[in-house]
Amino acid sequence: MKIGVNVRTGVKKSLISWRSDSDPFPGSFSTGMTSETPPQAFTWNGSTPYWRSGQWDKSKFIGISTMDQSYSSGFTVQQDTQQGTTNFSMNRYNFFGYMFISPGGSLKIMYWDDGAKAWLMDWAAPNNTCEIYGTCGPFGVCNSLNSPICRCIDGFVPKSNEEWNSGNWTRGCVREMELNCQKNTSTSTSTNVKKDAFWQMSQMKLPDSGNYISDIGDEEECESWCGSNCSCLAYSYVSTIGCMVWSKDLIDLQEFPTDGEDLFVRVAHVKAGGSWHKAVIISLSTIAGIMFFAVFVFVLCKWRANKTGTPEKSTELTQGNAWKKQLKQDDSLELTLYSFDSILLATNKFSTTSKLGQGGFGSVYKGKLKDGKEVAVKRLSSTSAQGVEEFKNEIILISKLQHRNLVKLVGYCIEGEEKILLYEYLSNKSLDTFLFDSRKKAELDWGKRFQIIQEIARGLLYLHRDSCLRVIHRDLKVSNILLDEKMNPKISDFGLARMFEGTQVLVNTQKIVGTLGYMSPKYAMGGIFFERSDVYSFGVLLLEIVSGKKNTSLYD
Repeated sequence: MKIGVNVRTGVKKSLISWRSDSDPFPGSFSTGMTSETPPQAFTWNGSTPYWRSGQWDKSKFIGISTMDQSYSSGFTVQQDTQQGTTNFSMNRYNFFGYMFISPGGSLKIMYWDDGAKAWLMDWAAPNNTCEIYGTCGPFGVCNSLNSPICRCIDGFVPKSNEEWNSGNWTRGCVREMELNCQKNTSTSTSTNVKKDAFWQMSQMKLPDSGNYISDIGDEEECESWCGSNCSCLAYSYVSTIGCMVWSKDLIDLQEFPTDGEDLFVRVAHVKAGGSWHKAVIISLSTIAGIMFFAVFVFVLCKWRANKTGTPEKSTELTQGNAWKKQLKQDDSLELTLYSFDSILLATNKFSTTSKLGQGGFGSVYKGKLKDGKEVAVKRLSSTSAQGVEEFKNEIILISKLQHRNLVKLVGYCIEGEEKILLYEYLSNKSLDTFLFDSRKKAELDWGKRFQIIQEIARGLLYLHRDSCLRVIHRDLKVSNILLDEKMNPKISDFGLARMFEGTQVLVNTQKIVGTLGYMSPKYAMGGIFFERSDVYSFGVLLLEIVSGKKNTSLYD
């Protein structure tokens, strides 16, 4: 079954609630789709919004934090801008179920449990107060784990303190300080007019009523567009959607414990940086806290050293020094060891404007070294999916591999808990940014696609046969194929790669790593990998290049 809307004919296909559980007369709640880009699912109570799914990002609704984005979820949204139609359908594999809207406004997915011989609930929305549309009002943020659940965005205050303190948040918040771009600056010179700033909010359900800007290609352009338009109150760049901006009150904001998107809200410069007095207080408090902690650690270490007769050293520091010593002793590594301060300088302190992307390992930033050379800086997070062994593996392995279709490692940094890799900067980013983008994919004609396939194959052949080592990549996928300024492909991300001994044919591993959809069945089920494991992944990648469709999405 499908729900949707045709803006040309005015026909709407919606789920309509019963008046009550025993009365099938049409009730007041309905669920349908909007025709905007990107589309959203809504539940209305009459004509009043009651619940919102968030924007569709081509695989899932980003306002539903628990939604499965894999092909097996079976949820599909088809939008035909020429015909003016938007349709949502549910066709889940091996799933006997249905969706309905209850008389009380709860949208539910039910499935048949053959063992229990009963209909059971798979999912429902809204399932907490924060999911009810506009609970915290304009410029209010809802978090179901907090008490109270509502707070104002930084730089905003409750419109009515009395109502807010009594638990009535629907009137929301107002700006504490007028935006600089809105002030009358006719009597001021341009030199003393401060610019507004953007306050970053993470793990957010993006607000309603956003506008999609189709001709913007990256986050930097999105920020620039919003910054130069005073009516733009916030922006967000989602890689699978593009640039979205908001010029109306930010409504229906929710903060998730995990997942969610980054939202950048426009605030007056002084608020974004904090007042001078506040900054001084925070700085002094922080310094005092650090000094107290340092004295405490020093006293503790002295006591333990006196007790055991051996001075204590930080495991992380010892480990970092051991790595440095080990890597320096390897004469074959022609890599530069960079200081963390030099990397901070190169990336403008890891600013959001320098950010190129993010994955399970951490974030990648564009940097510029002192000699003017541009690099891609891969900074592993403390909770990185790429661990210590993978990090060391990538340094040692990739530095010994030299091929025009393999990305080049420039240097590395090991300092305290920081684990950072520096690669050559490739201006066209990864293959998936072209392949799955409705506008950019036109740049990949058949000749270019064939050339990319050939050159990836050459790089893979080098790894398997022609290099001084026999290397199995184990994570070959479109997002790990980077493109230089001439659209030449280079295989990247060797953290999961493994070296073969010359006589080995098969290797068994207890730890299955890689990306679902690209793994060969023999490796995914039994942990056995060999050259053909990469060839299988290459086959999936080849099909994606030819078809222009993701292997993890569902297409009728």
